Amino acid sequence: MQVRVFSSGRDRLSRRDFVAGGAIMLTSAGCLRTCPANEAAKVAETKTISQEPDHYHGWPTLARRGNGQLVLVYSGGREGHVCPFGRVEMMVSNDEGRSWGFPQVLLDTALDDRDSGVLETARGSLLVTTFTSLAYEPLLERALKPSSGESWPPERLRRWQSARDRLTPEQRRSQLGEWMLRSTDGGITWSRRYSSIVNSPHGPVQLADGRLLYAGKELWSGEKRVGVCESKDDGQTWSWLAAIPPRPGDRADAYHELHAERDRGRANHRPHPQPQPDKRS
Repeated sequence: MQVRVFSSGRDRLSRRDFVAGGAIMLTSAGCLRTCPANEAAKVAETKTISQEPDHYHGWPTLARRGNGQLVLVYSGGREGHVCPFGRVEMMVSNDEGRSWGFPQVLLDTALDDRDSGVLETARGSLLVTTFTSLAYEPLLERALKPSSGESWPPERLRRWQSARDRLTPEQRRSQLGEWMLRSTDGGITWSRRYSSIVNSPHGPVQLADGRLLYAGKELWSGEKRVGVCESKDDGQTWSWLAAIPPRPGDRADAYHELHAERDRGRANHRPHPQPQPDKRS
């Protein structure tokens, strides 16, 4: 995984600058710095930050915590864009991205754990999102058919089969879902995974009134609705709020990878909801 650090001519940005600034610089590792819309950005550095550079790293999201720490989550341990080995990993930086710690594995199921989002809430909780996938199965099935013309090295074929066969087909299907993990101690410990109802690559956002909003898609339900869910308890539970209607002529099930962003022009302060007891361990 590589990261680009953008500079706007200032040595350090405040948290308010970071979350409320004009243009957000997006890179392969998320957004590290913001620049006001009237300032030109320049690439200061491009470097590899992964401690395991031989692996494929997919679909990262970066968040800055209230204490200034940078938290990066992604799907790591991968062989490629589609494979059975994905797991949710997290890396942190305490020096503005100049150095990064060794990855912490947050979730590693028997399926492919994919796109990861992260948000720090106003209460200081970290919420990490992901979803499980069996998209690798058709690739493996094709490789197992002599008539397909696929030619995989035997060791790769055995590796994929072994990963798949940890569960029966029925068990694998039962593990499909859209998931969330929650930490209330800065990422030291994490909850068990629980349903977030929808998924989108970069997770939920927080509104000025303290509610959390998650725009995304039901990936595995029969309806495959596209819409918005909300949480009123710091991300511990989620409920369906509203569907997003497709444009005329479009099919809702063809939409994917949404992301909602709060209009920060209306309120540039962090909300301070009253503490509530945790409902999950």
